[in-house]
Amino acid sequence: MKKLFFAALALCMSVCASATVTDTTSAGEMDSTSYSYGLAMEKLDSAMKALDYKTGKIMIQGDLATVTVPDGFAYLDSKDAQFVLTDLWNNPEDHDILGMLVPKGVDLLASESWAIIYSYEEDGHVDDDDAEDTDYAELLGDMQKEISADNSSRVAAGYPAMELIGWAKTPFYDKASHKLHWAKEIKFGTDSLNTLNYNIRMLGRKGVLVMNIVSGMDNMKVVEANINKILASTDFTSGNTYADFDSGVDKVAEYGIGGLIAGGILLKTGLLAKLGIFLLKAWKFIAIGVVGLIAFLRKKFAGRKDNSHDNHPKLD
Repeated sequence: MKKLFFAALALCMSVCASATVTDTTSAGEMDSTSYSYGLAMEKLDSAMKALDYKTGKIMIQGDLATVTVPDGFAYLDSKDAQFVLTDLWNNPEDHDILGMLVPKGVDLLASESWAIIYSYEEDGHVDDDDAEDTDYAELLGDMQKEISADNSSRVAAGYPAMELIGWAKTPFYDKASHKLHWAKEIKFGTDSLNTLNYNIRMLGRKGVLVMNIVSGMDNMKVVEANINKILASTDFTSGNTYADFDSGVDKVAEYGIGGLIAGGILLKTGLLAKLGIFLLKAWKFIAIGVVGLIAFLRKKFAGRKDNSHDNHPKLD
């Protein structure tokens, strides 16, 4: 199953190219190409159907926190989440991924798909005293300059240039629940569709539970409509909450709320070291490309099968 997506994508690209220039191709040749495409997509569909969607109460990172899967969503564990991110959405492997929430009834390769990705950063207890004093407009400007300055390194490493357009949602910190959320609008390279980078951080005793929502800007209203129940779905367990912090034993993080929004450890190690945080959001463009190819191919090959090959899989 590993790298199945890339094989299917390569085949789709090959078929698409040949279909574009061979309108006079015989019915038999067209049928053979259509059949090969059908087999590739059948394997991809089979792998996606094998994903184990969970509901109810989920324990993550041992007994660190719980996710009570909200209505309209399902949870994928770390293994299945990694398959979706790496094999379906073409992201680098990230073994820190704990799992993901996905909306029910939405095809993972559809342009309207989105997900909430879980991970955990144990950099220490984050002091939230600066939450009310942080100038988020100034912070945004600093982040934009840092990202722009690092684009030459990104391009040299083979990644597209990135532009932080602005806040899609101004940072908001709930001091009672110790949950912080904000959203950024990001443009990758020359892509016409910008990426929504919606971030949730839940502060705990020894670190921060990270919940990154990956989507396109066109899904912003859908994400906002669900944000309250997403926020309410996840909590630290007893002994791991913000209130459980013991100053005599526990480490304190080297950054506060402002630093957490800017990237936390980014302040010490530089942006390039945390490229995965942003690359994770680039999946949507891959998905849209595949969906476009599938739609084109199905339209191209529909009704053109030779009757002598009725036993071949149909492009439904």
